Amino acid sequence: MDTIASLFSFITTPVSWIIVQFHKLYGAIFGPDTGWAWGLSIVSLVIVIRICLIPLFVKQIKSMRNMQALQPKMKAIQERYKNDRQRQSEEMMKLYKETGTNPLSSCLPILLQSPFFFALYHVLSKIASGDTIGSLNQQLVDSAREAHIFGAPIAAKFMDDPGKVEALNASLTDVRVVTAIMIVLMSASQFFTQRQLMQKNVDLTVKTPYMQQQKMLMYIFPIIFAVMGINFPVGVLVYWLTTNVWTMGQQMYVINQNPTPGSKAQEHYLERLVKSVTHHGEVRGRRKRNVVQTIVAKGPDRNDNERRFVSALAKAGFSAQADGTVKKADPAVAEAEAAGVRRQQPKRQTKAKRQAATTQPGVAKTSLEKKADGPQGSAEPKQPAKPAAGSARQTKSGQRKGQQRPKHPSSKK
Repeated sequence: MDTIASLFSFITTPVSWIIVQFHKLYGAIFGPDTGWAWGLSIVSLVIVIRICLIPLFVKQIKSMRNMQALQPKMKAIQERYKNDRQRQSEEMMKLYKETGTNPLSSCLPILLQSPFFFALYHVLSKIASGDTIGSLNQQLVDSAREAHIFGAPIAAKFMDDPGKVEALNASLTDVRVVTAIMIVLMSASQFFTQRQLMQKNVDLTVKTPYMQQQKMLMYIFPIIFAVMGINFPVGVLVYWLTTNVWTMGQQMYVINQNPTPGSKAQEHYLERLVKSVTHHGEVRGRRKRNVVQTIVAKGPDRNDNERRFVSALAKAGFSAQADGTVKKADPAVAEAEAAGVRRQQPKRQTKAKRQAATTQPGVAKTSLEKKADGPQGSAEPKQPAKPAAGSARQTKSGQRKGQQRPKHPSSKK
């Protein structure tokens, strides 16, 4: 580990400088030699790094969603070219290029954090040995050596021998208890973060190998961190525990505000959106209007969550509009529109009835004439149009007896 950390020694100066600046702030509040001053300086270092990595985190989320959406196509390519690995790789790269997806984007935040992680490890190792490094002069190194977090020096490790721990003015029991608790918390936070992603922010309608891989990582990553954690100094454990908690909170915010379509998180988000619209009578917020606009634009391609959302709005008496707003409507009409029900057209007459009407022009004319003469005081009573119906029956009867059916006037001779 020391050899790997030394490879990132070029970044130890900026890392140590950031820690020193925060130490000045917290030292003035808690005292320069306290564990609070040095511990909070490491926590603040994490916050600065993670704020800088927010754009990459957003890109990571988009990349993970794109990869999930591409899984069915990727599986089809693998089955189609299962005997030709080269063609399979070419088609995969072509698919990535067409969709603008980078498989490595999901790993960028972790990869970019690695230099800072190993640089901090290198700094703490130098503090443990009493050597100066970067912006840490001898006075600051001695101060850091005296700093204890719950009785454990920030430069102590779980696997340190008793003599080394005593040189840091601490007991081996305190160091191992504190480091063990921090390792458990670090692994648990990693597990919960991955579990939160798998259970709430994954499209459950798509069953792909990608989901199985993510489930495996959910159990493998915490074990890796637990095994590696026994060789981490307390300060590094503080760093990694803080970054795990940050990731968990950041991911929770993204899941609640911008869930993956088809996931449980989207179902809960749309339920909250329906309650908000019902309470306020409108869609509040530009982001929420964009969500409604996207759902309306999908039309018949909506998933189950989105169809339930539109139906719930209709039952509440609202109709979603193309611009992302809603308008009040009759619940029955809105629900019919949401279900895609069209108004029934007038029932079309059968061909035999249309033919009967055309073969009796005199009867129709007589009826019209009688209607016209009626207001003028004609004493002749109006006759019902029974002959037309009779003719229709005769025509049908004639057709059954084999007589030639008269041609429709519009038909070609």
